[in-house]
Amino acid sequence: MVASMKKLSEFNFGQAEFSPEVLERIAQENLWNLWVPKSYGGLEMSLSDGLRKLRELAKIDGSLGWTVTLCSGANFFIGNLPKTVADEIFKDTGTPVCFGGSGGVFGTAERVGEGYVLSGTWKYATGAPFLTHFTLNAKIQENGKDLLQADGSPLIRSFVIKREDVRIIRDWNTMGLKATATDSFEVLSKWVHAKYSFVYHEVHQPHAIFKIPFGPFADLTLWVNYIGMADHFLEEAKELIGSGEKLENLQKAIENADALTMDFAERMQKQVANADKVPEAWINEVHQRATDSVRSLSKVIIEIFPCLGIRAASENHCLNLVFRDFFTATQHHIFRK
Repeated sequence: MVASMKKLSEFNFGQAEFSPEVLERIAQENLWNLWVPKSYGGLEMSLSDGLRKLRELAKIDGSLGWTVTLCSGANFFIGNLPKTVADEIFKDTGTPVCFGGSGGVFGTAERVGEGYVLSGTWKYATGAPFLTHFTLNAKIQENGKDLLQADGSPLIRSFVIKREDVRIIRDWNTMGLKATATDSFEVLSKWVHAKYSFVYHEVHQPHAIFKIPFGPFADLTLWVNYIGMADHFLEEAKELIGSGEKLENLQKAIENADALTMDFAERMQKQVANADKVPEAWINEVHQRATDSVRSLSKVIIEIFPCLGIRAASENHCLNLVFRDFFTATQHHIFRK
């Protein structure tokens, strides 16, 4: 069966990297462009619909959900790019555009003429081997000195650069989420025009999705990955041990998390539809509830695992893969105290 006829749920996952057929299918379903406007060839999904899709993918396979989440989340930056740059990158390209990169500030951007010279090594770029563009954050410098904001903190801007301008460092060696290929990358003295830089709070597209602050957007899109993986774990655990109080506790935690994510998404959609800003209290609440939810899911999964028998400890068993993926994901800084 060719990739064009095969659903993602029908592929075999759990390998060290995605097969070309899986990547082809992701591109065919336009999943890198969940949030990209239709005028740029994207799906232009609402927040709630996109969250449902990401949860579905994470339940199929943790690496699949995580990679689509991080890469479509990087393509989300189309909303922050000047229109001329968005047009240049996304229109009439002939090949799928896939952003990805690092949220850490691991390098510098020295002001030179109408642009910046980028240098540094950035960690944790999900999908590194198959990205077309890399995004990164850098401290702005002049004459080798950091420029400071009014509060004394370093001035930081984000950048998007082409794949050929980076050197990928294949250093992703974790127990789970292996196929995410979350490698590091290096940039050595690469000059880029200032038009390829951006900041999260400046939006150049009119669509409602870009009016949602990036903080809760990131929280919600990652949160549904944990929920999807936990749901997969529950499904596989039921196959081994049938039922029990611990499984019921996990079911309740999943249902509660599902309700919370959809409630937050729908509230924010209504808020921005009325041209209102998302209140700071909501932003803080999303983050706290997501953090608490991931902690609760983790606790119950750990309680269940010792009851599952040696099959669950076998590396070739699906349950073991889901367990390793979930707890690799918990090491992401976003919900870790």
